[in-house]
Amino acid sequence: MSYLDVFSLDGHVALVPGGGGAIGAAVSRALAAAGAKVVVANRTLDRAAAAADAVRSEGGDAIALEMDATVEADCERAVAAAVERYGRLDLLVNCVGGGAGKVLFDAQEYPRDAWDWIMELNLRSVLVPTQAAVRQMIRQGEGGRIVNLSSVRALLGIDAGYSAYVAAKGAVESLTRQWATEWARHGIRVNGIRPTFVDTPQVAMLLGDPVFKAGLVSRIPLGRVGGTDDMTGAVVFLLSDAAAFITGQTIGLDGGLTATQ
Repeated sequence: MSYLDVFSLDGHVALVPGGGGAIGAAVSRALAAAGAKVVVANRTLDRAAAAADAVRSEGGDAIALEMDATVEADCERAVAAAVERYGRLDLLVNCVGGGAGKVLFDAQEYPRDAWDWIMELNLRSVLVPTQAAVRQMIRQGEGGRIVNLSSVRALLGIDAGYSAYVAAKGAVESLTRQWATEWARHGIRVNGIRPTFVDTPQVAMLLGDPVFKAGLVSRIPLGRVGGTDDMTGAVVFLLSDAAAFITGQTIGLDGGLTATQ
């Protein structure tokens, strides 16, 4: 067997909540290129369909589903659709999240409605699809692999009103460790990635400010902002047999940012 074969995802079926977003779409294409069949799920069906079309245009196998990652029934339907179409579910990459810059408040005044919204978007959106997917993985009895999307803000405070966001991402990393511990008995590995700013439409306005971007890049040792393709290699690695003895870990994808702080 070639050493490169351990990175193959041939024969595996993946569910990607948030697969219609910039990072999720890139992840979906990468999983398909590595051999997986992909269920692209997104709250907005047309975005999921566009991402699935992109996978198929590159020779991959994908279907698109409308799914709200915070709603149990939606997540159960997505898992059922994966099993109905492909016969199984092996991989989950949780790509839903964001909203940090839209609700900024001083920590002592952070309002409950904004707090709850950020927690729904960044924490519950990881919890609910993972529970649905893992129930199926346990039923199959053949293990499984999960990757959660975190942020450098799980580790780094910022004087800019991000209390809810940093709490949510910190909780995602804590759950990654907890789930890895609980589900190891079922052969299910759980890991995460921890990016800094990624050049996507979601942060285009911020990165379009030359002063902001220069300040950000000056703190990144590799001297640039990450792109969506910088995320995909780590995700494929963590889902593959190359990472067979890695679980409960979150890999920093930040150009060295957290190494300096």
